[in-house]
Amino acid sequence: MKGGKLTEDRVSGEVVYAGKFFEVHRDVVRLPDDAQAVRDYIRHPGAVAMVALTADGNVILERQHRYPLGRDFVEIPAGKVDADETQLDTAKRELLEETGYAAAEWTRLGLIHNAIGYSDEGIELWLATGLEKREAKLDAEEFLEVFTLPFGEALAMAADGRISDVKTIIGLFWAASRR
Repeated sequence: MKGGKLTEDRVSGEVVYAGKFFEVHRDVVRLPDDAQAVRDYIRHPGAVAMVALTADGNVILERQHRYPLGRDFVEIPAGKVDADETQLDTAKRELLEETGYAAAEWTRLGLIHNAIGYSDEGIELWLATGLEKREAKLDAEEFLEVFTLPFGEALAMAADGRISDVKTIIGLFWAASRR
């Protein structure tokens, strides 16, 4: 099938679940060989994540409990894109809300698709510098601990598995390649 058509075309579908954060869809698709199959997947509005670096070379991180896995994770700040926002507007809002920092300089690092087998979610990664401390304003039901680490130490944690969150790992390595 080298070089052949790989596209799966939607025949029919339904929303199986619609929540406040995402929707679960079930579609019937036509395969490249004209057979049909069922595809269950998540529609997500998209998100952003920020590698925020202080003037003295530290990175701002968060420790947050993630219920599906039942444990705390170390992550870079991140958040869901609202319908009326650009990704950069979301990044600025989320960094301030979660950490209390505003950044003077923003550099787009790239876009990742973190779960291509079952979700259309894309996370746009940003490098935030020129930080100024202000006041955090966490959303209701949001609990996290904000802390800083030397960038090299955070990078080592991503390399050796102490940080396992994919957006954080990729964000740290992409930021390292830009420094």
